[in-house]
Amino acid sequence: MHKILQPGGWAPAKGYANGIEATGRQIYVAGQVGWTGTQVFESDDFIVQTEQALRNIVAVLAEAGAEPHHVVRMTWYVTSKAEYLARPKELGTAYRRVFGRHFPVMTAVEVRALIEDRAKVEIEATAVL
Repeated sequence: MHKILQPGGWAPAKGYANGIEATGRQIYVAGQVGWTGTQVFESDDFIVQTEQALRNIVAVLAEAGAEPHHVVRMTWYVTSKAEYLARPKELGTAYRRVFGRHFPVMTAVEVRALIEDRAKVEIEATAVL
């Protein structure tokens, strides 16, 4: 069971939750980059890589019988804050195609580089069933 935590008087969070209370079995998904299951990058586009990384998370979740709505926390590592902020509508559309309208607790951090040279984003997730 999940309960969104939204302190009274706070402006609503947009695209994420300020907090979630959850009870159940925990699933930890390692950082997923925007390559396929065979470790092939099909694009260098930030949005395309992000959508693929999210699909990779969903695939790992499925191995535990979990779905996107079970995710309670995500950490996004992006190599360019400017690229992350430049196309919010496209990013939101890609996110909703994979995760629907479920918005867990999220943190986004700009990093100098990721281990995979072509990766523009890496996303890790925690889910609770």
